[in-house]
Amino acid sequence: MTSTHKKSSLAALTLAAVGIVYGDIGTSPLYTLKTIFDPEHGLALNTPNLLGIVSLIFWGLTMIVSLKYVTLVLRADNRGEGGIMALMALALNSVTRASRWHYVLMVIGVFGATMFYGDSVITPAISVLGAIEGLEVAAPGMESYVVPLTIIVLVALYSVQKRGTAGIGKWFGPIMLVWFAALAIMGVINIVKAPVILQALNPWHAFQFMYDNQFIAFVALGAVVLSLTGAEALYADMGHFGKKPIRAAWFLIVFPALALNYLGQGGLLITHPEAVSNPFFQQLGSWSVYPLVVLSTLAAVIASQATISGTFSMTKQAIALGMLPRMRILHTSESEIGQIYIPAVNWLQLIVVLIAVIGFGSSDKLAGAYGIAVTATMLATTILTFFVIRYRWKLPLVLCIGATSFFIIMDIALFSASTLKLFHGGWFPLLLGAVLFTVMMTWKRGRELVFENLQKHAIPLDDFLQSLFVAPPVRVDGTAIFLRGESDGVPHALLHNLSHNKVLHERVVFLTVHILEEPYVQRGEQAKVTALGHNCYQVNVSYGFKDEPNIPAILEQCSELGLTFEMMETSFFIARQTIISTPGAGMMPWREHLYVAMSRNARGAADYYQVPPNRVIELGTQVEI
Repeated sequence: MTSTHKKSSLAALTLAAVGIVYGDIGTSPLYTLKTIFDPEHGLALNTPNLLGIVSLIFWGLTMIVSLKYVTLVLRADNRGEGGIMALMALALNSVTRASRWHYVLMVIGVFGATMFYGDSVITPAISVLGAIEGLEVAAPGMESYVVPLTIIVLVALYSVQKRGTAGIGKWFGPIMLVWFAALAIMGVINIVKAPVILQALNPWHAFQFMYDNQFIAFVALGAVVLSLTGAEALYADMGHFGKKPIRAAWFLIVFPALALNYLGQGGLLITHPEAVSNPFFQQLGSWSVYPLVVLSTLAAVIASQATISGTFSMTKQAIALGMLPRMRILHTSESEIGQIYIPAVNWLQLIVVLIAVIGFGSSDKLAGAYGIAVTATMLATTILTFFVIRYRWKLPLVLCIGATSFFIIMDIALFSASTLKLFHGGWFPLLLGAVLFTVMMTWKRGRELVFENLQKHAIPLDDFLQSLFVAPPVRVDGTAIFLRGESDGVPHALLHNLSHNKVLHERVVFLTVHILEEPYVQRGEQAKVTALGHNCYQVNVSYGFKDEPNIPAILEQCSELGLTFEMMETSFFIARQTIISTPGAGMMPWREHLYVAMSRNARGAADYYQVPPNRVIELGTQVEI
């Protein structure tokens, strides 16, 4: 590859990263300063306070986004993949299953993931609301149209998800580049009018502000968090773009533009304190409001798209890691494996987003809900990072504690400040997170109970085959493939087939799927074939949690290992488990009923593994938990 081509591909990826990775944090200037100086907070609008707030924002972006995420956390990649699920898998791999930390880390990871879901609900609601609220500045009588217009934009956005983003995705980068250019230009214009705001670059003003205002400053810190939203997204999207483009986009485009705009908005409020009602849309005067509403709405839609796509990706990983039941996953691009659409998640998320928009009604009120979701995920990420750098990378304990405790102190301070908004919207992501946490932990525990029950009644496969062929049954033409769990013993489907049909196929294959705690497994390592004698075989399939399960493709790989399949002569026998809740051991009755309901509505194994439906024979089996 020539150096020119390398540069051009890096430039193209950097532009794409500007569009998709930084949409969320890029739309924060729409509502951050407006929320901080909301009269409800009781923070006086004067030059010392403005210098302190803008200094807090600037140094927050520097310490948390630049230093923590872009410099440190991006190093904690799971074979090139990022995000809280990939980080959890990495942390779980760094300690043994017997370790007392294994369960704790899993709980922290699941909690962080559920908070990310909360973030992904609030981002579309707050960013689109914040953009359309510009209409109130242009024409005060438009206030009653803000929520209906927001609903129209969001319903349209979620309705086109099934088409994928391949077509419009190429415009995300250029539009967001225009957006960041506009942020920077508006910032410079207002800095020139009030150069005193440049003093905010001195961190002393942040400390002075905290010391002088104390409790009110602590309350304001909960709103300063709004300038940091979207930091988690740049880590989650690492697998799509790689570290270099994400770092280049941040340091060359996004960070300078955001810093200039926050400084500019601070300068505007020094010279025109009356603009505090909505400083973003008053940076250039009345002529610019309508163009800014259009541009900011486009930016808000792109920011929302990034979190929606992130939710689909996270859900797919959670299903593979056994945290959620199997769902229907559609691919929206033939060339991009990461572009997926999950109908159930799409419409459920839209319903919750619309509840948030209608229930809260403004970006100011939603801001309280935003902070808790963002800071909780940040805190979970920092804790998991400590275990990765200590137990996986084997770095010295002093260095690990020094690096992560510095960020944990900041995360706890921001989370604590955000909890002050618990009764002003903060309950919303926590309630959402609690519901999702319960669902995920119930599904995981339910699967463990089913596994324990099957293991209890399992017949060892080797012993069974040995006794079976003492007086072998009639063999019929063709190949029978039986899906079996990791330690199920003899598949129930085989026992049913023998007891009812009294025959065995000419060739019998037992197929077991293993999902590893890593994102991808190389093609050559996905299938392993073991001969069991009497023309019976065990095929072990290994997938990463981001791999696309495809059994027919695996069977093609088996031909390279000496086991060829003719699909029209192959039958797949799958046991469809009917879960029955029984009193006594296991989970609480309501959790067992929840698991049973999820199990009944889960996508079938044949469909999930892309087995041709006309080659599947399903046999029922009951499992008590």
